[in-house]
Amino acid sequence: MLSEILAYDFMQRALLAVAAISLFAPILGLFLILRRQSLMSDTLSHVSLAGVAFGVLLGISPTWTTLLVVTLAAVVLEYLRTVYRHYMEIATAILMSMGLALSLIVMSKAGSSSNVSLEQYLFGSIITISLEQVVALFAIAAIVLILTVCFIRPMYILTFDEDTAFVDGLPVRLMSVLFNVVTGVAIALTIPAAGALLVSTIMVLPASIAMRLGKSFKTVITLGILIGFVGMVSGIFISYLAETPASATITMIFIAIFLLVGLLNRLIKD
Repeated sequence: MLSEILAYDFMQRALLAVAAISLFAPILGLFLILRRQSLMSDTLSHVSLAGVAFGVLLGISPTWTTLLVVTLAAVVLEYLRTVYRHYMEIATAILMSMGLALSLIVMSKAGSSSNVSLEQYLFGSIITISLEQVVALFAIAAIVLILTVCFIRPMYILTFDEDTAFVDGLPVRLMSVLFNVVTGVAIALTIPAAGALLVSTIMVLPASIAMRLGKSFKTVITLGILIGFVGMVSGIFISYLAETPASATITMIFIAIFLLVGLLNRLIKD
C-alpha cells in the first residue's frame, strides 16, 4: 500500500512539500506565539488573497504579486503594531478586513475570463503543488533555519523583552520588520499547499503542542519540527485513504494531538 501511494508523482511532491513546511512553520509559529502575534499569520494569509487577485487581474503569476503584497503588509503591520502597541488586535483586524475586501473588489474586476478562483487559494491543495513550489518551500525553509541558527539569541531577547533588546543595542524595529517579512513570505509560499484559511493553524499548532512538552527553547523548536512533520505526513496519507481534503485533515490531526497532550498533562498533574 505504501509503495503504491509513493509511486504517484503528486504524492512525492506533497510529501516533499510537507517536509519543507515542517522545517520552518513551527519555528515561525513559536516566535509568533511568544510575541503574542498568533493572529498575524491569519492576517497575512488573508492579505495574500489580495496579491492573488492582483496577479489574476494583471495576467501574471499570482506568486510574485502575493509575495509583494504580503511583504508590504508585513511592514505596515509592524507600523500599526507601534501605533497600537497595547491593542495589537486592532492592527490585525484592520489588515485582515482590508485584505479580504481588496481581494474581492480586484477579483470582480478580473471578470470571468480568468481560470483562477480565490477558492483555490482559500482552501489550497497540497496534492496539486508543483515542483517549482516545492523548491520555493525548501528555499524559505533554508533561509529560516539559517537565520534561526545565526540570530536565535537576539531574537530570543527581542521576543521576551524589547526594552532589553533596545538597551543592548539591537536594531529592534528592523528586526521586527524583517521577521514580519520573512513570516509573510513563508505564508505566501505555503498558501497554495495549505490554503489561506488553514495556514495559520499549520504554523501555530505544532509550536503550541511543543510548548506543552518541551522544557527549553531549543527543545521546543526541535519538538515543534518533529510534531509538524509527523502530523502533516500522517495527514497526507489519511487524506489519501479517506479521500478527504489534505489541509483540513492535517489541521484536525494537529487539533487532536493538541487535545491529547492537554489531557495527558492534566492526568499527570492529577
